[in-house]
Amino acid sequence: MTSRIGCRDLRVVARGRELLHVDRLDVAAGAVLAVLGPNGAGKSTLLRALARLGRHHVTGEVLLDGSPAGPREMRRAVAAVLQRPILRRGTVTANAAAGLRLRGVGRADAVRRSVPWLDAFGVGHLGERDARTLSGGEAQRVALARALAVAPRVLLLDEPFAGLDATTRTDLLADLRAVLDGLDTTTVLVTHDRHEARALATDTALLVAGRIRQLGPTEHVLDRPADAACARLVGYTNLLLPAVTGRLAVLAARPEACRVSTEHHDGDGIAVMGTVRRVVPLGGGTRVDVDTAAGTLACLGPGGEGLEPGRAVVVTVAEADVRVLVEDDPALATCGDPADVVHSG
Repeated sequence: MTSRIGCRDLRVVARGRELLHVDRLDVAAGAVLAVLGPNGAGKSTLLRALARLGRHHVTGEVLLDGSPAGPREMRRAVAAVLQRPILRRGTVTANAAAGLRLRGVGRADAVRRSVPWLDAFGVGHLGERDARTLSGGEAQRVALARALAVAPRVLLLDEPFAGLDATTRTDLLADLRAVLDGLDTTTVLVTHDRHEARALATDTALLVAGRIRQLGPTEHVLDRPADAACARLVGYTNLLLPAVTGRLAVLAARPEACRVSTEHHDGDGIAVMGTVRRVVPLGGGTRVDVDTAAGTLACLGPGGEGLEPGRAVVVTVAEADVRVLVEDDPALATCGDPADVVHSG
């Protein structure tokens, strides 16, 4: 059985300071919600509050299937996987069965029910291994198997890929996506990586300074950020100000959409004059930082040959690759479509 999870007027306070305030959150049964935010935004705080865990003062309601749920109900309904998996002394098989054992399931039955989950995450062959000898990626796979073995109504994932090397992270991401596709478990994934959200989540919430600033289908949230803070969070880190574009609004662009040239730009799109600040080779590409009259722009792509600090250049970005930020309030901009901008000149 799967369940909806949500909250109303959820507040978390520590030492007189409000860490989190979520007016309303609803995650549909069987959906995967990614909660994306920078470090310190309150992502893990939200997860702990939904699970009715943690030592901070919490007010408001946590809802399970639309009804208020207390700690005991949430413990029965929820399984959680943390950044750093906590494995007990003993074998991998014993650790995978531990959640079921805590729920009163007999040893043999707990092992029978958990072993298929070890297989699903590619660590079934390690069943007799001492769990303390596992690599980080292997340990996280065991933790995921242990959580899903109890058939939770809600699965909470707190940055499960943090600290893993790129190859291990990619493999585990693919395995977890395949597992979740075969389940109807409601899942909340906390992450700071928009690519993880895009790979796993049907919906995404952007959490900034303890508040949800945007919530909706993942593709829309990641590609149509609602304000300036959200734009930066999903990778639109270059702000193109009216002073350098001649437009009537602030535009936002991702570094990988910006190109650097030593020649004047006569085509469609946006062109900004500037001076190379630095050139940083990054293996598969090159980052070029360009100082302009309205700040520094980062450009990420192939090439970079012939560029050196101090050289005059033009940064160009296609019209389709910018998002419009209407700066009614410098601290909180609203986002529109590039077609809504009045062109000048």
